[in-house]
Amino acid sequence: MSIRSTVLAAAFTLASLGAAQAGGLRPTAGQSIHLGDVTGVAYYTVEPDGYRVVTTLAQGEAGTPVRFVSVLAPGQRVLLSTPNQPGALEISRNGDDLTVREAALSN
Repeated sequence: MSIRSTVLAAAFTLASLGAAQAGGLRPTAGQSIHLGDVTGVAYYTVEPDGYRVVTTLAQGEAGTPVRFVSVLAPGQRVLLSTPNQPGALEISRNGDDLTVREAALSN
């Protein structure tokens, strides 16, 4: 099995455990995300220095998967966007809650 197939299989497994496009995440429960033709999964784990958010994205079936890792403290957020798609996806932490939602990009 190729690395790409392994990553995608793990992503789809995690996605099947999670909720729909927008809403709150639970620790280690994956959530499917979409940025136009770029899709993937996001999940987080609770670490001593914050919530470790792991996002894996790929463009279509032939795209190379790319992983982004960020650690969010309360009140912090991360924006994911692509140059050819309007808008963005925001992953934000408010206290003990982590939320994924669509967001507008400002210049």
